[in-house]
Amino acid sequence: MTATVAVSARTRSTSRIRVRRRVLVFAATGLVALFVLLTVDLTTGEMPLPAGTALRALVGLGDSGDVLVVQQFRAPRAVAAIVAGAGLGAAGCVLQRLFRNPLASPDVMGVTGGASLGAVALIAAGASQALIPVGALGGGLLSALLLGVFAWRSGLAVTRLVLTGLAVQAGLAAAVNLMIVRFPAELAGSALQWTTGSVYGRTWTEVWGAGGAMVFALAVALVLHRRLALLDLGDESAGALGLRTSAARLQLLFVAVALASLAAALAGPVTFVALAVPHVVRFVTGPPTAASLGLAGLTGAVLLLASDLVVQHLLPIEGLPVGAVTATLGAPWLLVLMFRQSSPVHRSHA
Repeated sequence: MTATVAVSARTRSTSRIRVRRRVLVFAATGLVALFVLLTVDLTTGEMPLPAGTALRALVGLGDSGDVLVVQQFRAPRAVAAIVAGAGLGAAGCVLQRLFRNPLASPDVMGVTGGASLGAVALIAAGASQALIPVGALGGGLLSALLLGVFAWRSGLAVTRLVLTGLAVQAGLAAAVNLMIVRFPAELAGSALQWTTGSVYGRTWTEVWGAGGAMVFALAVALVLHRRLALLDLGDESAGALGLRTSAARLQLLFVAVALASLAAALAGPVTFVALAVPHVVRFVTGPPTAASLGLAGLTGAVLLLASDLVVQHLLPIEGLPVGAVTATLGAPWLLVLMFRQSSPVHRSHA
């Protein structure tokens, strides 16, 4: 008996070491990839720059023309993609664990619809371009409020939340389409491009504002991770351990919506990133832990920055928003996920 316990303890210890090693390797690979992509983004364009020159210009050194190009045009766009991608990745990670559903994402829960509605409403009102991200953030939080109100009577049950989110998303998307159809031609094009998702034309003011709020929201998500881990056990087990499941689910839902809304405020309603990233992290590192949130944020940043590089330099269509690339990737990914969920083998192991 003692020998069996000792073998079991050694097995668990070996497993934990392997998980930590995979996490460290994955994190190091992601950071290197992010640095390489950022360097490529800063050095390529109509005025190519050597890597050393671009990195010096990023900190204000070198020729004034190089500094202007890097600091005012290329760097804000790249950092916006990094910040937005990190928020989407972390939001998707929280939502999929919260609902125990691999298809859960801000698109499904109505966040992108709310963000689009807020931004388009300000465009219709003729508001300043700088206020449009604020409208997106407000719209995303409004969708969360609607979701919570409509689902509260069910005790925030998982199935009811998902169905309610789909209904909220459909209603908000219909309202956005109606507004765009009724726009004057000069406003309709701007609104349609924003609702596809783009980091073009971002400024440092927008980036620092959204980035600071994103860091705070990620910190809150990490603080609440223990509650998320208890909810992973199921509502009955979590309640038996003293967790108020409805309140905890509402808190985590609000944090996830805040992350996704901040990302939408910066880049528009970019699809696919929040859906795919948690699956990539689980495939590489195994069962979710507190580190999964950070890894999901890092993976989302890499994915969105890479997609924006594809838009800028590899596609022949000028001015294509990054959301068009992520949506193109997301359609087959969603079909594969739905097929796996409906397959008999998957259901037998669920």
